[in-house]
Amino acid sequence: MTVDLAAIADNYRQLTQRTAGAVCAAVVKADAYGLGAAQVAPVLEQAGAQEFFVAHVDEGLALKPYVSDRARITVLHGARPQALQDCVQSGLRPVLNSLEQIAQLRALAEKTDRPFDAVLQLDTGMSRFGLSEADVKEISENPSLLKGISVSLIMSHLACADSPENPANEWQRDNLKAYAALLPAAPLSLAASSGVFLGPEYHFNLVRPGAALYGVAPNATAPNPLKQVVRLQAHVLQTRSLSKGDRVGYGLTWQAERPCRVATIATGYADGFARAGASTGCVWFNGRKLPILGRISMDSMTVDVSSIPEHELGPDALVDLLNADYGVDDVAKAEGTIGYEILTSLGRRYHRVYQNTSEAI
Repeated sequence: MTVDLAAIADNYRQLTQRTAGAVCAAVVKADAYGLGAAQVAPVLEQAGAQEFFVAHVDEGLALKPYVSDRARITVLHGARPQALQDCVQSGLRPVLNSLEQIAQLRALAEKTDRPFDAVLQLDTGMSRFGLSEADVKEISENPSLLKGISVSLIMSHLACADSPENPANEWQRDNLKAYAALLPAAPLSLAASSGVFLGPEYHFNLVRPGAALYGVAPNATAPNPLKQVVRLQAHVLQTRSLSKGDRVGYGLTWQAERPCRVATIATGYADGFARAGASTGCVWFNGRKLPILGRISMDSMTVDVSSIPEHELGPDALVDLLNADYGVDDVAKAEGTIGYEILTSLGRRYHRVYQNTSEAI
């Protein structure tokens, strides 16, 4: 796996240009979407990012050594009661998603006799994380619920941002404005990666791109303006010639209709390529498409290499599973999922190479 750090930096800069007037944060949860937060976060900070978002307290603690003291790390899931003290004492900012989380932080503030910085997340219609409309009204009627809590951001999350024409986007945006008006004044945040591309009316004071930093398309209705970040290659383990009627793989689900040559590749579903994606998936060699045959195994897959002369492709040759012309969104289409899932599912067995470090900085 080759990770182009300069491309990540360029994507961040493009996003900041699109959101002029709003702070552009960087979401590096799930180990920077599987690409390595230790390598990616410093490049993003050099490119201008000062706000970082992770999902869990442990992710935030692991990230701290790789960013400067000027960087602020926010924990999207907030902190479980056992981790709350570690969270705030380490300088991480929790997102408070419920009245229970608010009560826990309020109690800690009273116990330590010091205020704590926090984010309030509002459920504006996704029914996943955040304070409900009733919760917001309860806080507005009883401001003491936030005693000892300094609300530095109010946020929500769009459910349909990858569908620009979906009316739910406007509905959630308007709900955020209405609910936030009942709370202490604070900067607002609604847009993540796809939301950035909905336009300035969704940017508010802070945007939170994640997958877009790593080259995932913001939606399927327009060309992807972002640079591809990952090139993924796998070794050929073995090649063989098949006769008409020979079958391939578990269940013998694919049968040769004519004599052909096949290669077994050292990547499988344990490495992020779903067993279900074989029927329309492919790999590439020197710009030529090689269809996947049969079922993908745990550690390998089989591809048709009949179009490649034998002297060009033999054991230990490298084929591309992802490249500049065939990215995570293309693999996702073949597997019936989204680029986010492909990117975060790539296994730890790939040897990671980070390139263009000096260009990124």
